[in-house]
Parts: sequence; structure tokens; C-alpha cells
Amino acid sequence: MTAENYLDGQILLIDKPLTWSSFQAVNKLKYTLKRKYNLPKKFKIGHAGTLDPLATGLLIVCTGKFTKKITEIQSQAKEYTGTFTIGTTTPSYDLETEVDATFPTNHLTESLILTTTKQFIGEIDQKPPVFSAIKKDGVRLYEHARAGEEVEIAFRKTTIHEFEITRIALPEIDFRVVCSKGTYIRSLAFDFGKALNSGAYLSDLRRTKIGDYDVVDAISPEVFEKFYFEN
Repeated sequence: MTAENYLDGQILLIDKPLTWSSFQAVNKLKYTLKRKYNLPKKFKIGHAGTLDPLATGLLIVCTGKFTKKITEIQSQAKEYTGTFTIGTTTPSYDLETEVDATFPTNHLTESLILTTTKQFIGEIDQKPPVFSAIKKDGVRLYEHARAGEEVEIAFRKTTIHEFEITRIALPEIDFRVVCSKGTYIRSLAFDFGKALNSGAYLSDLRRTKIGDYDVVDAISPEVFEKFYFEN
């Protein structure tokens, strides 16, 4: 690769590590490329869809002229795998906050769990988590939440193409989901627990695909840097 290749445009498949923000991952690549090729200050680079710090997996990074492809890539269906923890909830719907309520689980059977997934196939109404980056009155929802402020959040339309349960070992339920842009898997966890007449939060999440792009073809930001400075 040359500097011109990156300026003309490249699509980089990154396997985002746990606890890293998507912004940190992009910055790591930007620093690596600018250091290697002495790229101009205005060198364009960006990702096609945020992953939360507590999630891992596929982050598509576009460089140069290919940053124009970001909107197109973001609109493609996404596949996730992960784990719901059943019988408890958290305010953030994931591990960012502590458990705030417990619910019964003795009534749960494999049949009930598998049947309940059918309620979520197709177009559904979903309310984004209060701990999210969506803006309300010009302020991000997580800022309202951390300030202890209650805000009204509107439902949004989203589509679940596939919802498969891959392991049941209560209180854990593993899943695979294929969904449209704008779907919050944390909200799916919360709503799924509620539909089971219990509670649930998202305890593990990995993005495995965006359109035809697959995480099996991705590398970590550290491996990306190592490749450029050991070759």
C-alpha cells in the first residue's frame, strides 16, 4: 500500500477490542497511517457504524475518498451474537450500570424462550436505551441519564430479520440476531426479558457482519499497527 492508495480510498475491516470506543479505534488507525506515510492533516478517515465500548467485533473504517461510502455501508443489515442475562435488569440495559431489579425465572422453559423470539421477527417498535448517544433537546440521552434526569424517549421502527437462540444455560441465553440499521441490541435484551415475564440485560455483544463484510476477515488495531511497523 502507498499513501495514494489510502487517499484514493480503502475499506479496512477492524475487530474492535473490548473497552475500546469506536473513536479510539479509528484514531489508532489514523495515527498509524499518518506516521507511516506522512499523510496531510486533512486526511479523511471514519467508521461506518459505532460499536459500544462493551461490545467487540466488526468496525468498518473508510479512508480518503471512500469516506463517501460510509452512509451506504451503514444502511446494510448487521449480524450480532451475544448473551442475555435473564432475571435481572440494569438502567443501561447492559453491564455499564449495576443491577437495579430482579425478576422470577422458575417459569422459563426452553419452549417458552424459543417461542418468544417470534414476537420480535419483522418490523418492531423499539425504544432506544436512556444510556445512548441519541440527542434530546440538544443533549445526548446518556448525559440526561447520568444527571439523574428523566426524559421521554420516542419509539422507533426497526427490523429484526433473524433472531436465533443458540444456547440456553439460565441465567444466560446466547443469541444471534440479524437486524436493520438503528437497532439497539440492548433494548432487544430488555424487551425480550419483559416478554418472558421476567427481566434481562445484555451481558455480551459481538458484531459479526455488516452486509457481506465479515469479522473473520478483520484484524485488531494493534495488529494493524504492528504490520506497518514491522514490515
